[in-house]
Amino acid sequence: MANLLIVDDDPNTLASLARAFRLAGHQATVCDQAARAAELLQSQNFDLLLSDVVMPGKDGLSLLEDLKALGIATPVVMISGQANVEMAVRATRLGAVDFLEKPLSTEKLLLTVDNVLRLTRLEEENRQLQQRVGKHEIVWKSEIMRRLMAQIDRVAASETRVCIVGETGTGKELVARALHERSPRRNGPFITLNCAAVPAELIESELFGHEKGAFTGANARQVGKFEQAHQGTFFLDEIGDMPSVMQAKLLRVLEEREIERVGAGRTMPVNVRVIVATHRNLEELVTQGMFRQDLFHRIYVFPLTVPPLRDRAEDIPLLAEHFSRQVALQNGWKPRTFTPEAIGELQRRSWPGNIRELRNVVERLLLLCENEVDEQTLRLALPSPVSAGSTVSAQGTLAERVECFEKEVLLAELKRHDCQVSATAKTLGLERSHLYKKCQQLGIDLQTLRKG
Repeated sequence: MANLLIVDDDPNTLASLARAFRLAGHQATVCDQAARAAELLQSQNFDLLLSDVVMPGKDGLSLLEDLKALGIATPVVMISGQANVEMAVRATRLGAVDFLEKPLSTEKLLLTVDNVLRLTRLEEENRQLQQRVGKHEIVWKSEIMRRLMAQIDRVAASETRVCIVGETGTGKELVARALHERSPRRNGPFITLNCAAVPAELIESELFGHEKGAFTGANARQVGKFEQAHQGTFFLDEIGDMPSVMQAKLLRVLEEREIERVGAGRTMPVNVRVIVATHRNLEELVTQGMFRQDLFHRIYVFPLTVPPLRDRAEDIPLLAEHFSRQVALQNGWKPRTFTPEAIGELQRRSWPGNIRELRNVVERLLLLCENEVDEQTLRLALPSPVSAGSTVSAQGTLAERVECFEKEVLLAELKRHDCQVSATAKTLGLERSHLYKKCQQLGIDLQTLRKG
């Protein structure tokens, strides 16, 4: 069933068309003026507009021009008893999907409408598919990524537990999705949970669900992530930030393959492949007593290391073009190209926020430029690099020097964004929770910084 709008100055035509469409199972709204039709199309959603061409006042072709100017994309079929080739060509150029001559055959009219609706549905499905594929596509050409993709193909078809390791923003979730989509579980759900983004007191309920009344505020039963992922894949991101109490409960689920909702008092089996990821060194966390050794051995069966963007600079031209198309498609913009000089500048940067940061920069570039992206536009969009007078120590261990550099970068970006955490996190390609934790690790007091 479709919702149709019919515009014609002849009341008999309106009545007969409306009756034919309603008998065929469609909804039909009738209107005898083009101006009124434009108002209806701005206030309501219609699947198809069927409009006469010759009408007193504003005609059908003028209505098409108005809809184009307003950005209304409702498919339009034009009808006319005074049709000629010139009129049909003009209607098509203005966006009409078909042109029918009066007198109308009911059978032909219904067939035309069905074809237009089917084409519209196919175009929408194709658009959604392009967005979905583009959003989760791994773009690469470098040798280091070729080796990673080969490892993904090798382990995807098995039930082997995979631990994805890499810096923040390198695309660890994309790797997890690639493992799922290449596995026998591809038709099952793919469920994700960021362990660092869920408060410690809520993570058990998020993982296993809860019964109504299990605790204050539990007003209804909630199905946990493990249940949602049944027969599919459950991706636990930032597993290194999971509270120690929950590590023990996760270990039990991995061993027993059953869960217990909070407040349920009984267990239920789950069939889930668990994939985990972290930007932290789990072996060091085990040594420090911050991560359970038995859980580590359960999840660290097949590690996959996702390289930072600085180690795959030859992928940057492809990634920049990919993000340009993706952002343009999502916003209805025209994709932009990049000059060789702009690409070269992108390749020379260190990208502490990795691919996530690059995507944010590309989106910013598309807002700033009209045509191609050049070096001048790039300088406006890129955050200022750490100055040549950096105070990064020339002495100390690598870890100490990296920590000093990270602190300088964070302080510079926080200052540039007037200590606005959300804006700073977005620029650096970090989650807000990660930025807060990083500031704590580096001894950056946000309250003192804001007062200063």
